[in-house]
Amino acid sequence: MVGVVVGFLIARGRARREERRPTGPTVAELLERLVRSSNNGVVVLNKFGDMVLHNPRAYELGLVKVNQADPRARKAAEQVVETDDPMEIDLSPLEARGRQPEAVLGEVRPLGDGFTVVEAVDHSEAIRLEAVRRDFVANVSHELKTPVGAIALLTEAVLDAAEDVEEVRRFGGKILRESTRLGQLVTELIALSRLQGAERLPDLNVVEVDAVVREALGRTTLSAESAEITITTDSASGLLIEGDRTLMVTALSNLLENAVAYSPAGSPVSISRRLVDGKVEIAVTDRGIGIAEDEQQRVFERFFRSDKARSRSTGGTGLGLAIVKHVAANHGGSVGLWSRPGTGSTFTLRIPAHIGAEPAAAAKQAPPASRPEKTPERTPRLVATGQESPDHGGNL
Repeated sequence: MVGVVVGFLIARGRARREERRPTGPTVAELLERLVRSSNNGVVVLNKFGDMVLHNPRAYELGLVKVNQADPRARKAAEQVVETDDPMEIDLSPLEARGRQPEAVLGEVRPLGDGFTVVEAVDHSEAIRLEAVRRDFVANVSHELKTPVGAIALLTEAVLDAAEDVEEVRRFGGKILRESTRLGQLVTELIALSRLQGAERLPDLNVVEVDAVVREALGRTTLSAESAEITITTDSASGLLIEGDRTLMVTALSNLLENAVAYSPAGSPVSISRRLVDGKVEIAVTDRGIGIAEDEQQRVFERFFRSDKARSRSTGGTGLGLAIVKHVAANHGGSVGLWSRPGTGSTFTLRIPAHIGAEPAAAAKQAPPASRPEKTPERTPRLVATGQESPDHGGNL
């Protein structure tokens, strides 16, 4: 009888302890989850340099290879155990292979009793951004220096030829062109800075695509007439987008100016618009010199010019397509490119349509007047997002 009572009491005590035990993971389990889910590479070493704990990110950053910690990390851990002071080390890959991290910085900290923790952080993106910033500053300095230097030399020439009215007029015209180019460069730099986040973008409103096309055509008429190029469009679409009208006009104007600048005299340039999968596509097609395939990924970079001589002669700044790319991105869209050297190019803006826009609007479009020929077979190429660019049904 006594044994039964004692057994009952022990069982009840165990039940009470089970009830008091908290449900869910323990602190140790949570810490292990934290280490394994960390975006930084983490390795814990003992006093012999052997790994006690590590996470998957340590493999990705190269901190752990073949189940061993990087020799640089082990050597640093030995010093930390001796000095009991944390230290930073460079754990960047010694050989560049594919798309692995390029710049990895590690910190080694003592844990006591001969144990150390090595934490590695990927700084590759920061290094790349710094390189881009340096290139941008160098390019801006060069681009600004050219017209400023030209204006200074031309001004000296005007002063020397003050008695010759014809020479003064000739040099004065050149000064005007260089100052205009300088002003355009500064304006585009400011616009690009705003689009990249230096200033808050205006609120997006409902914008008529047809109105954007009309205004962009108005801005480009003079340069097109000077180049003896006719710009044609398809019929009004009635399409609407969510955006900023001024920025959209700027982007489309840049595409038109680019098409005019890189097309031979007398060649056609056309604009088409349609609705595809909830996005409004505005395509600008030319029969210009085209862009080589190895340069198509770079045409949206700041100051990049596929034909430097032609760009200089037309006064291009090399910022137009960079602005187009950022305008599209800030509207939640993209810009695509198809091009073939000697045939021409098609740049396509894709902007989300205004909710409630009639899908049938795209079907009402008439074929562009400048595209009577059969569309050549081609493989579309979308530069900005890596997706396929749907055929716009237009000739190059």
